[in-house]
Amino acid sequence: MIEEPYRWVEAIANRREYIEHQLAGGSPIAALSYRDGILLFTLGRERQKLFEIYDRIGLGGIGHPGDIERLRMAAIEVTSTEGFARSADDVSLRRLANYSLSPVLKAAFEQVYGPPYLARMLFAELGRNGAPNLFLRLDYDGSIHTNGGAFGRAHEEFGVIAGTAPATAQMERFFREKHATHRPLDDALAIAADAWAIGHLALADEPHDALPAAEKIALHLHEQLATISIEAAVLERTTGLPMTWRALADQQIRPLLEKRV
Repeated sequence: MIEEPYRWVEAIANRREYIEHQLAGGSPIAALSYRDGILLFTLGRERQKLFEIYDRIGLGGIGHPGDIERLRMAAIEVTSTEGFARSADDVSLRRLANYSLSPVLKAAFEQVYGPPYLARMLFAELGRNGAPNLFLRLDYDGSIHTNGGAFGRAHEEFGVIAGTAPATAQMERFFREKHATHRPLDDALAIAADAWAIGHLALADEPHDALPAAEKIALHLHEQLATISIEAAVLERTTGLPMTWRALADQQIRPLLEKRV
């Protein structure tokens, strides 16, 4: 009986190692504030990774497609139910993450005899009435990381997810050096593409503190654009409509990025 807690801890450690290995190759996703709202950006070969959840909430996910879809549908159901029962203004990303999705992920992760969720998700919520935008990373174990603004932390106008912690850290460091909040969409796309390239490079490189040189970033992005498709969407503050989500077509973005590299 004394050994049981230790066996559980060991099982959790093995579970975490397994999930991290499964997620390690996931294509990074970058989200950042720009002049008219929020941009979500990634590159991929096959399946869709960016989704609308509710009027002002978007989602990007890496991991197993089935698990991402289950969590996406759960998020849509929760937000739609709350919006119908109360009002659209009552739908909140913090409530969705803290009271609905996080407990589900934590319970699945800690039940060592059941399958965990192989998913890492990035949510973005467009701020209302001058409030700042919210970026929230939700991991497979239910842990939540937000873009600050509380407990003495500076508010950050971006959010990222990647397959590994070093790749995530590199992307965050790059964004901290770039201030895109008041820039137009074209500039935000260029910054997001560079952030993606940095995260993608970090998946294969040995962990290090320094960011890659600009030439290395441009070359890697050029090579990847030749073989994979671009996926991007915006949550626009200036539409005048309840629906703020707008997907950006590959052919609309590609000439801009290829011209830069």
